[in-house]
Amino acid sequence: MSDVTLLLQRIERGDQRAADELLPLVYQELRKLAAAKMSRESAAQTLQPTALVHEAWLRLGGDKQPCWENRAHFFGAAAEAMRRILIDRARRRRARRHGGDQQRVDAAALEFVADLDRADDQLLAVHEALEKFAVEEPQKAELVKLRYFGGLTLEEAAAAMGVPEGTAKRWWTYSRARLYRELKPES
Repeated sequence: MSDVTLLLQRIERGDQRAADELLPLVYQELRKLAAAKMSRESAAQTLQPTALVHEAWLRLGGDKQPCWENRAHFFGAAAEAMRRILIDRARRRRARRHGGDQQRVDAAALEFVADLDRADDQLLAVHEALEKFAVEEPQKAELVKLRYFGGLTLEEAAAAMGVPEGTAKRWWTYSRARLYRELKPES
């Protein structure tokens, strides 16, 4: 068993010291996940990977961690928390763009704003397609969340989900094709 799994078991038994030991142990891995996700975000994204990790940690419960089954369950929840944070931020920016919090923008900045709008629209479109997909194919949708929003490699996602790499590869191929078809604009 990994150190994380052992700590999660101690937390479940009510060991308060274990909860204090968890963040330092998982921090670098969470930071790596956040950095991978943020590298795919638009340049206009103001959220830094460290801030994303901290906000995700708070959404996960902070020092009062809930009962996690194992390491995969914890990192799956962390990836989901990061995804929700990014979706919420995109929705807020989109709402502003449609009339809320209006401000003057010089003409030179208009091209940059258009790029930001496309990035938000794409993120929200992926989120909506993934929500529909999760109803029909929850395991495959979880793999997509771990890869796309969590920044895990195929091998890391397979290990986190407890499935063979070959199965994860087939699921990833299927999921990408399915989501591509869902997101493809009508011709």
